[in-house]
Amino acid sequence: MSLATQLSAVTENFQQAPASIKEPIMAATANFKASYKPASAIQVGDTLPEFCLSDALGKEVTSASLLAQGPLLITFYRGEWCPFCNLALAAMQKHLSEFKAKGVTLVAISPELPNQSLSTTEKNALKFPVLSDVGNKLAKQLGILFPQPDTLRPVFEMIGHDLKKRNGDDSFEVPVPATLLVDQTGVVRNTFVDPDYTKRLEPSVALEWINALQG
Repeated sequence: MSLATQLSAVTENFQQAPASIKEPIMAATANFKASYKPASAIQVGDTLPEFCLSDALGKEVTSASLLAQGPLLITFYRGEWCPFCNLALAAMQKHLSEFKAKGVTLVAISPELPNQSLSTTEKNALKFPVLSDVGNKLAKQLGILFPQPDTLRPVFEMIGHDLKKRNGDDSFEVPVPATLLVDQTGVVRNTFVDPDYTKRLEPSVALEWINALQG
């Protein structure tokens, strides 16, 4: 089953949610999709900004150390609370051996604190680094930030998603789900950035990117 099919099933199920939950989320998503400017995001040919982020165990990981191993496939996700993110991460995990065989390091990044990243790693049985971009500093640099409206705060409270506890701040900001392929020199070779959080890159497309990079 493709990732898109799995995501569509979650979207369909969401339509059954109470209006008090569904309507504010749909309105916020529609408004963001209408206002988001893709040109503001990192582009193919740009150099990936250097970063130093903590992994799920609190160890600092630098972009330089990752690039020293080869090309990077970086995927940004909103948090362990997002079912779409969990499906996307699990789909990437299924293809991890193929990425590794081609010398590519897969890395996932979210604004959640390391202890939450550890929960994500364990929940989805992930065997690749999950890093914490606390405060969304890297996401801001890359132009992939969604400052969620305050209208969603009571919705998150109803659902039980405490982003202040998970992220360590009260900004209520999340990254736009995005995936980047970065060559070993740090240059971005492919990007997938979609303001619609229900849309994600198929791992098979990521493999096509990698094959083209190595071709």
